[in-house]
Amino acid sequence: MMSHSPLSRRWCSVAVLTFVAVTASCASLGRASFKEPVVSLKEFTVTGLGLTGGSVDVVLSVYNPNRFKLDASKMTYRVDVDSIQLGSGELADRFVVQSGDSSLVRLPVQFTYAGLGAAGRSMITAGSINYRVRGDFTVGTPLGSFTRPYDRTGRYSSIAGKSR
Repeated sequence: MMSHSPLSRRWCSVAVLTFVAVTASCASLGRASFKEPVVSLKEFTVTGLGLTGGSVDVVLSVYNPNRFKLDASKMTYRVDVDSIQLGSGELADRFVVQSGDSSLVRLPVQFTYAGLGAAGRSMITAGSINYRVRGDFTVGTPLGSFTRPYDRTGRYSSIAGKSR
């Protein structure tokens, strides 16, 4: 049976505590230097219509302001038009946004016609609607994995096909 001296146990404890402290401080530093991605609505594409609702593809532009690529493993989302929930869900498809670049992310959204009348009228009469898209990303970076929220509002114009 091997016996360890109190001194060697103390050095082992100090080494473990030092490792834990350094790891925790690196993670905190990484979170502090992480800049939130900028999410904006790029377009809506109707992909199907039925008797009670339909489906649209919502295309978001995700801009990465960081000096490293973002490797997103998951994204949750909720899309509102004129303060009425159009749909929500989770995208489990991995996507990468390079440093200082943007990527387009296509979100499949199922909706019902109930409550969307005002938004439809606004789109027909004014050619634009207010939108809000929110949720969170889980991204892997050289600084560790982070789950961060995003929340963006704007006005989408069907005439120009762009958001403002």
